Amino acid sequence: MTSIEFEATLQSRARPLPPHSQERPRVSAEGMDSAARRALNLAVAAAGVVATAPLMLVIAFVIKITSRGPAIYTQPRVGIDRRAGRNGGNHRRTRDVGGRPFTIYKFRTMRASPVAAEAQVWASPDDPRVTAVGRFLRKYRLDELPQLFNVLRGDMNVVGPRPEQPRIFEKLRTEIDHYQHRQRVLPGITGWAQINHHYDSSVDDVKRKVAFDLEYIARCSAAEDCRIMLRTFPVIALKKGAW
Repeated sequence: MTSIEFEATLQSRARPLPPHSQERPRVSAEGMDSAARRALNLAVAAAGVVATAPLMLVIAFVIKITSRGPAIYTQPRVGIDRRAGRNGGNHRRTRDVGGRPFTIYKFRTMRASPVAAEAQVWASPDDPRVTAVGRFLRKYRLDELPQLFNVLRGDMNVVGPRPEQPRIFEKLRTEIDHYQHRQRVLPGITGWAQINHHYDSSVDDVKRKVAFDLEYIARCSAAEDCRIMLRTFPVIALKKGAW
């Protein structure tokens, strides 16, 4: 999908009320589907927490006994930009970071160090910072399981564009056209880009993923989210695109 087609799709979805209309605003079909998507993602996240709670406890225990540091790793990420498309915007933020910042939860897969806490860089294949346990977790995307709690908190959905680190986000939105449009929806644990492409290791990788993300945003629906969730399982089982 080209950027022109993407903008045309967004504009076609906008249905402002007539000026000085005295009618009560009606819930649009888009608004109803957005609510259905959120309800679906919440239900899946809640079921996922219950189903994987024993596994998450085992993972946390193994991480603690095999390397020093916390079992859960937290990191700032850029979330949804609810100001996008609003006239005048919301000026409560003194600095436009691209979306609402939030803290993401992951199982720690790297050796704990003060330097790692400050750096905001992508992991790479055979990254020396990754522990033996961490490499297994990343292969099967098990390090992402704590993000189910991010979904329950309202920071993310199960399905959506992956949230990026603030410093990397600032750099990418100056290098990639329409990169910031990814923030029009809640970020996700999995997504159309994730099942079609591997982890990011270069700007070219991001450009390919942005194209997939914009495709998803243009046609996002509860049915589409179900389809992506179902297609995520074989991606995980076959260890496609992970390192």
